[in-house]
Amino acid sequence: MTNEVGASKPSPTPKAHDAAGTLQVRGIIETTLSCTDLDAAERFYTKVLGFDVFAKEEGRHLFFRCGDAMLLLFNTEHTSTTATKVDGAPIPLHGTTGAAHVAFRAGEAEIDLWKRRLGEHGVDIESEVRWPEGGLSIYFRDPAGNCLEFITPVTWGLD
Repeated sequence: MTNEVGASKPSPTPKAHDAAGTLQVRGIIETTLSCTDLDAAERFYTKVLGFDVFAKEEGRHLFFRCGDAMLLLFNTEHTSTTATKVDGAPIPLHGTTGAAHVAFRAGEAEIDLWKRRLGEHGVDIESEVRWPEGGLSIYFRDPAGNCLEFITPVTWGLD
């Protein structure tokens, strides 16, 4: 691997194994972003990106289903300072500060449609990248300043 983006192919997915060599991480179920204005975030993710709210707690979080995974938006002013319990079991304090990044899967034919939809909602495209090994990405921001991306799976050698 090199540090130059696109200069070499990605390494195979690392696998965690138990002593018998059978245990492995099979995917990511949750991705989190931070925001303090959950109302603005809800408007953006539902009206612009078309997500349905899966769960929400006023002032604390918004959860969205995204394909076969979950996108969790936390108000870290709450989740990094206030403990929560589920059936008596504590949920560890968590949350980040500053802009984070998440990339959403899109087919190449969909990228232009997303560009148009984002433009219709006044969302600027920060960058459009055609990757050297194939694939396409567009980058934009949510109301909290998080860097969002639509990316074609071929960029990472995925189906």
